[in-house]
Amino acid sequence: MMRWINVFYGFDCHVFQTVNRHFDKKLLNLFFRVVTHFGGADITIAATFVLLIISPRETRLIAIASALALSASHIPVHLAKRLLPRKRPYLMLEKTKFPANPLQDHSFPSGHTTAIFAVVAPYVLFLPQLSFYLIPLGICVGISRIYLGLHYPSDVIAGGILGMGTGVLCFCLLWM
Repeated sequence: MMRWINVFYGFDCHVFQTVNRHFDKKLLNLFFRVVTHFGGADITIAATFVLLIISPRETRLIAIASALALSASHIPVHLAKRLLPRKRPYLMLEKTKFPANPLQDHSFPSGHTTAIFAVVAPYVLFLPQLSFYLIPLGICVGISRIYLGLHYPSDVIAGGILGMGTGVLCFCLLWM
């Protein structure tokens, strides 16, 4: 069992380093430093609030499901960060490139990735044609977290699954 854990961690580190090594490229740096904020608290909370206000009556339940998913998804994120205290890659892997003043809390799972997928999941389920825009946005937020040296790929995958799962659950509870 320990052998498989080490193999998985080695693969996780390899993928991380493959993405993070491009940190010095100006256009990628600009793109990922901007897109990462779409999963941050300021934008996800503001977006769900605005969507609650401007949504027409017939789609207000989707906005409520999105807001509820954002709120509910951060309970397991908080618990996982306490129970599974994984250090961020910039603290563990030499030659990791990262921005000034990086986050200091634990790495697993990615809260930014969880948040963006929790917010978009109800909209993707309600209007599947939006998935062509919203799913790539979520993936870009996840990749940005790796690119910026703040999360391992497995942190991002776990966050995506957690966010999408919470979004789907909230959609089903309110819509069905």
